[in-house]
Amino acid sequence: MKALAVDIGGTHANCGLVEDQGILAAKSIDVANATNIRLVLAEVAEVFRKLMKGCSLSPGDFQGIAVGFPGLVDSRAGRVVSTNKKYDDATEVDFGAWGLQSLGLALRIENDARMALLGESSAGAAHGFGDVVMMTLGTGIGGAAMIEGKLLRGKHAQAGCLGGHIPVLFNGRPCTCGGMGCAEAEASGWSLPGIVKEFPGVSESSLSKYSHVGFRQLFEEAQHGDKAALAIRERCLNVWAADAVALVHAYDPEIIVIGGGVMESANIIIPYVEAHVHKYAWTPWGKVRIRPAELANNAALLGAIPLLSEDMARNSAQT
Repeated sequence: MKALAVDIGGTHANCGLVEDQGILAAKSIDVANATNIRLVLAEVAEVFRKLMKGCSLSPGDFQGIAVGFPGLVDSRAGRVVSTNKKYDDATEVDFGAWGLQSLGLALRIENDARMALLGESSAGAAHGFGDVVMMTLGTGIGGAAMIEGKLLRGKHAQAGCLGGHIPVLFNGRPCTCGGMGCAEAEASGWSLPGIVKEFPGVSESSLSKYSHVGFRQLFEEAQHGDKAALAIRERCLNVWAADAVALVHAYDPEIIVIGGGVMESANIIIPYVEAHVHKYAWTPWGKVRIRPAELANNAALLGAIPLLSEDMARNSAQT
């Protein structure tokens, strides 16, 4: 089975031609400054055409299109329910119509973290597990949950995918969602520069040489022993670990898979989160496994086939 897949993120849209558990071809588009999803989709369609041409394939060779989107998505209705300060026009877009008009293919759209979880469950770190939580640490903090082998979606399409908006500090920083002290507001790519700017002692720190501090710079300077960088890194690790405990208590997983760009430092993050979860999560049945994602930027792309297969299974059950 083949599918066209795109994972639309905050800074990049990863496009791929997927076959079963492999990727035939892929290309990433820079969308860091994009605000209009219609313009992004036009570029995505053009990339798909070029990738197909390079592989001597045509739309007729594919089962459909799978789209991962960074917001609240009702996959049953095929629409974006709500965005979070990115692609605000997406709630007005008929994605299904776009798929048919642009490429002549049926389309399924899903929250990006849910698609990543489908990928990791099918071909990655969560393979063989039916009860899984996915955390993605990057520009924001994404989440998804699977219970007894089925994605958790909920009546309003919010279930399981707001892991980054669990409050970890009741009087903390304002979040883009309107909340206070969310994990994402306290330790994500978009909130980190503000945290660094306000942190005591940063002006004397090696972090002050950067015009913009991301997690790569933070972890590098911490590795070199910078005191402020070490303290901020410790703070972020505590936020992620506290978030993980909350997700364990909420969804009762066997395993938590952690992905995202920050996982370049998985050798530090995984042991820290694992130790915290094993110490503080109430799991009398045993210990939750904590593993790094295995599929990196390909996780959501490889979730395309399982997502489209849901439609096939549903249609088969109805006939």
